[in-house]
Amino acid sequence: MFLEYLTFEKRFSGHTVEAYKLDLKQFHTFIEEEFDMKLEEVTHHQVRSWVVQLKETGRSHKTIHRKISSVKSFYKHERRLGVIKINPTAVVKLPKLEKRIPHFVKHSELSKIKEDLNEEKEDFQQFRDDVIILLLLSTGMRRSELIGLQESDYSNGLIKVLGKRNKERIIPLPKSVCETLDKYLIFKRQNFELSSSEILVTDKGEKLYEKFVYRVVNKYLASITTSKKKSPHVLRHSYATELLNNGADLSAIKDLLGHSSLAATQVYTHSSMEKIKEIYKSAQIRSIKN
Repeated sequence: MFLEYLTFEKRFSGHTVEAYKLDLKQFHTFIEEEFDMKLEEVTHHQVRSWVVQLKETGRSHKTIHRKISSVKSFYKHERRLGVIKINPTAVVKLPKLEKRIPHFVKHSELSKIKEDLNEEKEDFQQFRDDVIILLLLSTGMRRSELIGLQESDYSNGLIKVLGKRNKERIIPLPKSVCETLDKYLIFKRQNFELSSSEILVTDKGEKLYEKFVYRVVNKYLASITTSKKKSPHVLRHSYATELLNNGADLSAIKDLLGHSSLAATQVYTHSSMEKIKEIYKSAQIRSIKN
């Protein structure tokens, strides 16, 4: 019942629903083995015992935070349905998470990427890989959103993105990106007679998958940046950081990224503050030398 609620009412992705399912299964197993109780009989004492076990087994604060959130959501749902009278997780607090500054590609490195992407490519594989980088970098979309792009989603310089919980958003594309994308789509149709409806396809003309995109981005960034992290999400962070550093409104960035609240977008203000500190430090050094 709860998993169906997440799937059909909350419209969570299959990956997210599976994560909830795993967390609840682990909690259920713990309650049965340690206390021989049903989930409806659990009190906050058992929930806290589970938290202690998670800490003792070396789970990170982030993992514990997610697992408790899953259980909290479950019991809130059961309380609304009247299955239980008291929510046993109501008094259980989530562990505080450290605010991490997102990894992003430096502005100077982004310039090198853009120069390389503007070069003409004759090989389909290289052309496709460039478009993957270009779209991620110029839209900030998530990897799953990129994979799901349909040719029908692109028209008149705009691209429609289907985000989390099936929420749609429209992102404008720069003219240069549109020109490259138009050429790629012609190239794609010439290479594959039975062209897939997806914008981006594998070397065999089939739909992309997550590991495929990760490998393309990781390989590309390895030749450009010294950053330790080289995942597709780094390009998403880079897109948001560039927008913020160029004066874009935080609310507009929120809408472009498809965030549900400003809280998720505000993490990029930390990146901007780091840049301000670097500029200030550099100015101080120059003034001392002078």
